[in-house]
Amino acid sequence: MKLRHVVIHSPGEAWQQGVDFREQPGVMEHVQHYAKLHADGKLLMGGPFVESDSGGMMVATEDVTKDELVAFANQDPAIQSGLLIFQVKTWYTPMEKETG
Repeated sequence: MKLRHVVIHSPGEAWQQGVDFREQPGVMEHVQHYAKLHADGKLLMGGPFVESDSGGMMVATEDVTKDELVAFANQDPAIQSGLLIFQVKTWYTPMEKETG
């Protein structure tokens, strides 16, 4: 079965409504945090939703466990500062295109 774990971010209590996501205080530290996961080959894709004040999503590679992703997400400076909140969902992807 093809399962992926997905982090879904939403604005937290420190989020400034109406301020562009690129201008939120601490957002670059959040981006740098997930860039590490990407550089390690453990992040398939990620980024913000285009609707304002709606958060974003990160999709881990198949080899990342849910516990590993939750631990990583908890270390995100944007989570620790209250800029974002998150949840991790397990996504069944039977219609995933084969690569190779």
